[in-house]
Amino acid sequence: MDNNQNLELDIRKDVMEKADNMKWYRAFYKKRTLLLLLLPLSFFILWLVRNNQDIAEFVFARGIYRWISQGISLISGIFPFSLMELEVIFLPATAIYFILRFIGTIFIKLRKKEKAGYTIALGFLNGICVLSMIFFLYVMLGGTNYYRYSFASYSGLEIKDSTVDELYNLCLELADEAAGIREQLHQKKDAEDSNGVLKVSTTNWNEVSDKLEKAFMDLSKEYPVLGGYYTSLKPVFFSDFMSRMEITGIFWPFTMEANVNVDAADYSIPATMGHELAHLRGFMREDEANFIGYLVCKESDNLEFQYSGIMLALTYAGNQLYKQDPSLYQSVREHYNTKMIADLRAEYFYWEKFENTVISTVSNTVNDNYLKANKQSDGVKSYGRMVDLLLAEYRKNHPSQ
Repeated sequence: MDNNQNLELDIRKDVMEKADNMKWYRAFYKKRTLLLLLLPLSFFILWLVRNNQDIAEFVFARGIYRWISQGISLISGIFPFSLMELEVIFLPATAIYFILRFIGTIFIKLRKKEKAGYTIALGFLNGICVLSMIFFLYVMLGGTNYYRYSFASYSGLEIKDSTVDELYNLCLELADEAAGIREQLHQKKDAEDSNGVLKVSTTNWNEVSDKLEKAFMDLSKEYPVLGGYYTSLKPVFFSDFMSRMEITGIFWPFTMEANVNVDAADYSIPATMGHELAHLRGFMREDEANFIGYLVCKESDNLEFQYSGIMLALTYAGNQLYKQDPSLYQSVREHYNTKMIADLRAEYFYWEKFENTVISTVSNTVNDNYLKANKQSDGVKSYGRMVDLLLAEYRKNHPSQ
């Protein structure tokens, strides 16, 4: 083989290597371009649903989200533990690993006096791609639901200004209902601890989840929008840490799980579960999720659930009444029986030790800003707006008053 043939072979080899490199180069940047495009696409989708509630409701909430959420929930429901907890632990650890490796690579290049500009640019590009993908998933897995129709539009409840007398009568009714149910629970064997505080009859959370799902299915006969098959109600292993953050439950859209703090007061847990399952069904507003949690517990055939839901409603309505007229609130308190007071005192002392800590302050600030960013301008105060729905329900049930 002469020199010309060798040269020709070398040229062909070089051309083939460059072609292979070009294919890799195109594939490499094509993937990143697609990931980067998810960011403007996400903002466009949010702009679209903010300006067109019909699209938010029928295309996303009752269309794309409904099918995706039930599919993911079915898969995550196979696992008896919270996948969210695994993600919260391992994803930050993975991120820290890649960040440290990125920094180490830069230092090695600088020490070898090699150019590090390309590596730095590529690292930041990869970071933006990851954030773009996460944000897109958040938008598609629940972010659009903040702009859907309100639950009031499906329930037929009329939201309007209410008088203090209406609020007072609502609180009286709730207090009497709670007292009656609590007395029935008191008659049950082993229903209370040594301090007379109500405790849940079972810590088999799969059983509790099944009962709540049945309650939702029963309620969906009246409100079809609450239908659907969801299985991912999860007790949180690190519930104590959630308490330190003053969080009773978290809906995690990436796994479609309703995660519940099971260290909180036992009587409050069913209503919290109902609240998080309302999020799972696409109702992201906190006031509506609270009301749906109350409604599903109240309409169930389980006394513990009924008591939990009514006590949730009484707490919010009572707080609003106290702000308007403390003397009327004290009048309502006279309808509380000793068992209710024991439950409330135990809950108060439980949460008191977590107040005004660094963790709880940071958590509340983050939660407040998150709510405001999602069209809940009252921030954490929007939880109290549940009372408007309770008053609307009260007027519906008492049209003559």
